[in-house]
Amino acid sequence: MIKNINNVLKLFFITLLFVAIFNCSAIASFKIVDSIDSPNRDVKINFLLSENGEIAYSVLFKNKKIIDISTLGFTFKNIPSIKDNLKVITTKKTTYNNEWEMPFGENHFIKNNYNKLTVLLGEKTDSQRQLSIIFRAYNDGIGFRYYFPEQENLKNVYILEENTQFKLTGDHEAWWIPGDWDIYEHLYNHTKFSEIDAISKRNNPDLAASYIPINAVSTPVTMKTSDKLYLAFHEAALVDYSSMTLRINKDDLSMDSTLVGTDRKDYKVEKSTPFYTPWRVIQIGEKAGDLIESNIILNLNEPNKLGDVSWIKPMKYVGIWWEMHLGISTWDYAGSQDMSTFMSTNPEPTGKHGATTENAKKYIDFASLNNIKGVLVEGWNIGWEYWRNEKDREHAFDFVTPYPDYDLEEVVNYAKSKNVDLIMHHETSASVENYEQHQDEAYSLMESLDLHSVKTGYVGSIIPKGEYHHGQYMVNHYVNTAKKAAEYKIALDVHEPIVPTGLRRTYPNLLSAEGARGQEFNAWATDGGNPPNHNPTLAFTRLLAGPMDFTPGIFDIKLRKKTDNPYNNRVHTTLSQQLALYVVFYSPVQMAADLVENYEGHPVLQFIRDVPVDWETTKVLNGEVGEYVTIARKQRDSDNWFIGSVTNEKARDFNIPLNFLDRFKRYTATIYEDGEDAHWDNNPTSYNIRKIKVNRSSNIRLHLAPGGGAAISILKD
Repeated sequence: MIKNINNVLKLFFITLLFVAIFNCSAIASFKIVDSIDSPNRDVKINFLLSENGEIAYSVLFKNKKIIDISTLGFTFKNIPSIKDNLKVITTKKTTYNNEWEMPFGENHFIKNNYNKLTVLLGEKTDSQRQLSIIFRAYNDGIGFRYYFPEQENLKNVYILEENTQFKLTGDHEAWWIPGDWDIYEHLYNHTKFSEIDAISKRNNPDLAASYIPINAVSTPVTMKTSDKLYLAFHEAALVDYSSMTLRINKDDLSMDSTLVGTDRKDYKVEKSTPFYTPWRVIQIGEKAGDLIESNIILNLNEPNKLGDVSWIKPMKYVGIWWEMHLGISTWDYAGSQDMSTFMSTNPEPTGKHGATTENAKKYIDFASLNNIKGVLVEGWNIGWEYWRNEKDREHAFDFVTPYPDYDLEEVVNYAKSKNVDLIMHHETSASVENYEQHQDEAYSLMESLDLHSVKTGYVGSIIPKGEYHHGQYMVNHYVNTAKKAAEYKIALDVHEPIVPTGLRRTYPNLLSAEGARGQEFNAWATDGGNPPNHNPTLAFTRLLAGPMDFTPGIFDIKLRKKTDNPYNNRVHTTLSQQLALYVVFYSPVQMAADLVENYEGHPVLQFIRDVPVDWETTKVLNGEVGEYVTIARKQRDSDNWFIGSVTNEKARDFNIPLNFLDRFKRYTATIYEDGEDAHWDNNPTSYNIRKIKVNRSSNIRLHLAPGGGAAISILKD
């Protein structure tokens, strides 16, 4: 018996030794060719080459590996893949350090300081194809992308897959949504990396379009290592390419880039040399808040191509929107109709249409009285009767013809008399070619009315059939729409978008975007709405990509005016947290989303009146992913500061030092906080307002109720 046990143990240790030797030899087959450090030398990127010509990279932070040896390459249609038989032709290092100005944003000036390594590679085979890999090392992370130069033996390229690997060094905590090719409106999941199961998120009844082909995640995906280092994986400068999801490989704790495809073609990306791919980005932070303060996504994009953009006006807005989600009114004028008979039958109105001239004026009056610049009117134009009808929705909208009960010119003129701007709305019903055919006419109408902002929507499966929201076809549409809109001096707030990749630096009229499970899910989702941990998760995930039009500011937390509520829908925060979101969630357009009657006469409305949307600088004061976050922002062209703090279902107490305030200046802080008995579930509207004098040496003590928050205006005396 003992002999048998000894034999088993001997075999076990021999097997372990064999595996170790095999792994060491596999790792040893890659050798470091060159390296690049970040300016502060904390981040190091190694470029490696194997004996058979495979290429790879690894990343270290403070001399500890955070991305293990990860391979690179491409699979093409009809020609050999690029994965091995490569040699290094040249390497080149450069350093870049400057500061650039944002026309509006979270920060006025952004430092762009990095070290760059460019590796030119060529094949050893007869084809002798070439490509470069360009690495940038920043203090807050890394970016790298591929460049294919113009060459005789590689002209038209059909990419089946980009084989970029991210090999982790542990089974990290991960905050993720599935790699859906059509939509990002999923709740974030918090699991170990090895427990990610995107397939289980299929068949969500609340999503207008969804396709999750494999166990992959969307980006940004955020992780926390056992050493309490924070990582976020995303992409930057997504132009004329396909969006990237990350396929999960649980066995070796790695992710592989998986491009969004199309059912209309047997490849995912079509390019002609010369071309660059988007940047592959890893943000690195020693604190969770470091990820929010990072500007690496913006820095990896090209400078402004539009020139003077003074016509773009960041603003707060109200509008005819929430009442439709509550069932009080409708987008359509006459109920469900057949498009072929709608115009000829002159149908009777249902009486529930929201976008009437009278109703629009009500919102304009409210905006004018409360320091709110914009009014959005949804459902103003004909077509809503059949926009979700598969037979009719391809040509549902012309984007210029108002319903009979909405006088567009009268509303615009009335708004101008009140110094309020009208925000146009273009729901496309995801019929892309129809929208493209009507853009000049629609934007010309806006130009003639001196309107400069439009909210676009792409609800439903993309037409033409077989395309997905996040594929190359739609990447090109979104960018081309931004260019076309800029010709008419129009800024875009895109819903059902591709999540931002920093293109707002290049095209500043890409004002904001949705790309997340927003406030409207609280009104009708079959699961009852967004849970308390949703908002402090979004701050460290979706918001890392760029501005988000979340539509905060709901005061009627329990949705008492909702006409039908089979799923017990409500907002899962306190009233004070709704105020705090105006600071925590950055967007240059921020909606006061509730019904105007819920705002009128309410004392805490003063914070919405006061809070700006354009900032000089941003500081994250504390935070943990999915748990809590406190952010301070200084108003641009002002000495005033604003603070927002939110928590999940757990109550928290914070002591907030105000050492970021300007020296030798005094301020009055108005604190909108949870009441002593506040609770997101049983007492969400309990609040307290207090004022104190503060300066740079002051501290503010905050108590956040479960699901609660605090909003603070710090105005210079």
